[in-house]
Amino acid sequence: MLWIKALHIVFVASWFAGLLYLPRIFVNLAQVPPGSDAERQRLLLMARKLLRFTTLLAVPALALGLWLWLGYGIGRGPGNGWMHAKLGVVLLAMGYHHSCASLLRQFVASTNRRSHVWFRWFNEVPVLLLLAAVVLVVVKPF
Repeated sequence: MLWIKALHIVFVASWFAGLLYLPRIFVNLAQVPPGSDAERQRLLLMARKLLRFTTLLAVPALALGLWLWLGYGIGRGPGNGWMHAKLGVVLLAMGYHHSCASLLRQFVASTNRRSHVWFRWFNEVPVLLLLAAVVLVVVKPF
């Protein structure tokens, strides 16, 4: 079980690294001046590759988490309300990941209307999600 936990932590950390960096690319894309096609294409390529890699990291993170929860019973039973909250955080992280993919499609289609400031705030969401997940797992407040 400790190997599964260790791998889960590594994949979650790697997944979140991508979720933390991808919106930074969006900030830069939102600031590309009109006519800077080479810069825009380079940033789009970086974003596509990072999203693909981040998605590949999310799959084992989620699978290993399910294995710990269902296979070993971690977080099940009375007194484990923290796990329900953590599962909510995981669903929010999956939604955030999906919204990053949607935002990238908007950039590819040149239909993005949001400013770089909006993306700077959007970039803070995974920090809060990661903080919530770690506190729930380590502190187990309820």
